[in-house]
Amino acid sequence: MSAVASSESPNGSLRRAVEAAEERKAIDLRVLDLHSISDFTDYFVICSGASQRQVQAIAEAIEEALGKRGVAAHHVEGAQQGRWILLDYGDFVVHVFDPERRDFYRLEDIWSDARDVTGGFLDRASPRADP
Repeated sequence: MSAVASSESPNGSLRRAVEAAEERKAIDLRVLDLHSISDFTDYFVICSGASQRQVQAIAEAIEEALGKRGVAAHHVEGAQQGRWILLDYGDFVVHVFDPERRDFYRLEDIWSDARDVTGGFLDRASPRADP
């Protein structure tokens, strides 16, 4: 059973989350496919904002875009501080970092076995996507 509670597909919700982050000018956005290496979620969305306010704006835009479709995060952490905001949607987890915390926690390195599928979710061509 899908943890995303709406008529929208999990990948549709994931795509909308990525679009909302892009609209708020998220920095170095990545989508990692965790299907084969994780049993708690299928995807990570990882991105940064240049400031605490931008980090909060990105997270708020994602919540608003998905909320309009009847999709609510199961759990949110860090929204008040705006340094690392985690939005757990069950099938995917969004991590919005300030630059310092993203560099410190290096989730992309920790989850380096995950497949980077960013190009399939961005409107523009991703430099990491396979040709």
